[in-house]
Amino acid sequence: MAYSGTRTFNLDISEIIEEAFERCGLQVLTGYDLKTAKRSLNLMFSEWANRGLNLWTIDYYFKTLTAGTNNFALDQKVVDIVDATITTTAYDATDSTPVNRGLEGGSSTTDVAITKISRTEYMNLSRKNQTGSAGTARPTQFAIINGASTYSDITDETTATSGRPEQDIRVWLYPTPDKAYVFKYFYVNRIQDATSSSVNGGASSTYADVPFYFLPCLISGLAYYIAVKRTPMMAPGLKALYDEEFQRTADANRERVSFRIKPAQAYIP
Repeated sequence: MAYSGTRTFNLDISEIIEEAFERCGLQVLTGYDLKTAKRSLNLMFSEWANRGLNLWTIDYYFKTLTAGTNNFALDQKVVDIVDATITTTAYDATDSTPVNRGLEGGSSTTDVAITKISRTEYMNLSRKNQTGSAGTARPTQFAIINGASTYSDITDETTATSGRPEQDIRVWLYPTPDKAYVFKYFYVNRIQDATSSSVNGGASSTYADVPFYFLPCLISGLAYYIAVKRTPMMAPGLKALYDEEFQRTADANRERVSFRIKPAQAYIP
């Protein structure tokens, strides 16, 4: 018996919605069925951001810092920063090749770890705006602070410096950089929206922004969300299945690297 030879199975948004409705004993009959399912799907993506770290949502970015400026706004899509470094060597900003401008593995690249600290720890640091002479004020710590943090006047809380409309989130560096270092970081990105189009009467023909091994969990979760609204008597059973699927998938969605704990030599008898 021959095998298919393909490894490309996936479901688009409309097929995901149809499968979820069928698990509830329902059929997609109207445009509103598609609309309410899409809304539930996006709400579930928001809920997944509260369930822990989803590895496929981690993206990479770098930010060229400005000498004398100790903070910058995060894009609205950034949920959190998980790892970061500072590139200390000079680079050619006009070169379109990252390696050539000293960002990624070039011979002149020197990456130094920068530590993430809490809002309280940052608040207790002294001389936050002090900059040293050339080469002596490389940032060694950073904090992510929610809320409007910068005002043009202490009595005027309406002119916050921010790049986010719904809530101000900024990265604060310590000490203040004395030159244009490069802040490189891995961040948790928002899952892309399940959008509507004119295809299939309003359902999107695009794929969901999840890896293929998350599809069973995705469909189980959407079936539960739909059941809460349409078939409440089925909701408890579908929720149990959803929680089981998510736990199993989340356990597999992790970095597979060696991890070894070794006690200090002084404590070994």
